[in-house]
Amino acid sequence: MKYFFALALLLFSMVAFSQSTNQWTAVETANYPLPRHENSFVENNGKFYLLGGRGIKPIEEYDLKTNTWKTLAMAPMEFHHFQAISFKNEIYVIGALTGGYPHETPLTHFLIFNPKTNTWREGAEIPEERRRGSAGVVQRGDKIYLVCGIVDGHYADFVPWFDEYDTKTGKWTILPDAPRPRDHFGAVLVEDKVYAAGGRTSHAEIGKVLDLVIPEVDFFDFKTNSWSTVAADLPTPRGGTSSIGKGPYLLVMNGESTVQESSHAEVEILNTRTGTWTNLPELNQGRHGTGVIYYKGKLYVAAGSAKRGGGPELNTMEVLEWK
Repeated sequence: MKYFFALALLLFSMVAFSQSTNQWTAVETANYPLPRHENSFVENNGKFYLLGGRGIKPIEEYDLKTNTWKTLAMAPMEFHHFQAISFKNEIYVIGALTGGYPHETPLTHFLIFNPKTNTWREGAEIPEERRRGSAGVVQRGDKIYLVCGIVDGHYADFVPWFDEYDTKTGKWTILPDAPRPRDHFGAVLVEDKVYAAGGRTSHAEIGKVLDLVIPEVDFFDFKTNSWSTVAADLPTPRGGTSSIGKGPYLLVMNGESTVQESSHAEVEILNTRTGTWTNLPELNQGRHGTGVIYYKGKLYVAAGSAKRGGGPELNTMEVLEWK
């Protein structure tokens, strides 16, 4: 019996040690993409895509099988501050900004990239009175949802708007406002609820671009058609975050704030069923203004800015096993 308990303790210690030493690892690729930030990073049919960011840049495709980056079509215009989504074998850019700081303007239409044909096309028009950038974007079935955002670049007019676009009918529907406005964040679908976590209200008009971070985490329940707020705040409030959902978990990572000059490396996870937060290992390189991909049991993050504000821009990628 003593031998059994000793063996069990040893095995438990080995598992705990294995979990605690699981760290982010730099992906040493055969070549590297362009440095960029305020971009998106998204998976489509098993390949990863970097798109957008300050300036006009080509879309770049990463092939896990060959470990190489490939330069694809040039962007049709400058677009940044957006959360791209994969939808029916294409990549959609919605709720983005264009132009220079601090009065960037929202795009008027969807931009859609087809990886198979390596072409861009203009998609649906966004109603003029609902246009904004730096918004959260979520796909649910054949419908796409825009969450919050900001109308006037980094200057003012952050909004709590929540909209639905039906890709089959082309109909826009205004849904109940979120409990609070926010921009510079990512929205995510977790167990059929839309979560808005991280972000801030960018307000250059009063000299507070990075200051007004939002600790509260809000979610929309489609069953009740209403918003609620999670009891436990985001442990590290920051803007420029990225989020994904996995099972009952909401993951929030990346970001920038006035707390530190370097971008945030924290990776925080909310169990939406218990309302408790835990942590994964921190990134080797903190970054903000990019996306995160969860693919085949691993988290991938690439590009972004190493410090708060506009740079230096990164072109590196890290990976962490998370099952």
